[in-house]
Amino acid sequence: MYEIKRVYLIGLGAIGASFAYYLLQDQECEFKVIAEGARKKRLEAGGITINDEHFDLDVIDPAQTGAPADLIIIAVKEYSLDEAIRQIGNFVGPQTQILSVLNGVDSEERVAAVYGWQHVLYSYMRLSGSYKDGAAHFYTSGRMFFGEAVNTPGAYSPRVQAIQALCDRTGIRAEVEADMKRGIWYKFACNIGENLPCAILNVPCVLFVRSQEADDLRIAAMRETFAVANRLGIDLGEKEIEEHNAVVRSFAPESVPSTLQDLRCGRRTEVDMFAGRLVELGQQVGVPTPIAQMFLWCIHILEEKNEGVFEL
Repeated sequence: MYEIKRVYLIGLGAIGASFAYYLLQDQECEFKVIAEGARKKRLEAGGITINDEHFDLDVIDPAQTGAPADLIIIAVKEYSLDEAIRQIGNFVGPQTQILSVLNGVDSEERVAAVYGWQHVLYSYMRLSGSYKDGAAHFYTSGRMFFGEAVNTPGAYSPRVQAIQALCDRTGIRAEVEADMKRGIWYKFACNIGENLPCAILNVPCVLFVRSQEADDLRIAAMRETFAVANRLGIDLGEKEIEEHNAVVRSFAPESVPSTLQDLRCGRRTEVDMFAGRLVELGQQVGVPTPIAQMFLWCIHILEEKNEGVFEL
């Protein structure tokens, strides 16, 4: 029987903070943040501000040992995933469940390759937020989707039920999705279509409302992603395009997607996980991905610009 009382989090950006906000206020939950070195000292000394509320943090070093976690949430950037997988090792016990809420389409496989599928569930986030200088903000209307690869209403697995009970108790907005792989690929296509054009053009989400050509680019990028997904057996198509057209028009016009946030702050982006991975998969299944390749080249160039490569 699964019971979620001890929850550890690694990765305290906007997405991680959206979990911490609720878990820190739950009297029944033992909540810790995994961090080491200077980051551990900084979090212990300064805590974190989330949606204008300040919280102190209980921070545990990955080298420590003790009782294993019931649930570990991985919320790092994709390029830090391998290190996060290593750092959680001391906290994975026989009943530990792991949610890797990263963007992309393969983080679960990477975690399961180390710890086994008996410890890993599928998950992804639909949530907007930002993090800068120890302060995080997220829109409370966002939510997590999670579950086994396939979930039948009324017959959820015991570990899915346990995590849903935790979310219900703490106020974390969560939903079990019937076909998790399809949901993850749909989110992946949305990220490629929304996130990357905004980053290249340095315009927030109002881009798709005020420019028909930008909106056409979004749709073309999503269709290209769906073509790869279809070859991999994921059923996505024009119905989802129509659904997403309505969703885009509900965004706050000033909303800034994560890749543009990263570029504006001079941080490394996750373009390799988005466009780079789609190009790789397209090559594997024989589907051309020229739009993703263009996105990949352009954002790598913008990263080089941030690094001062073009300064004279």
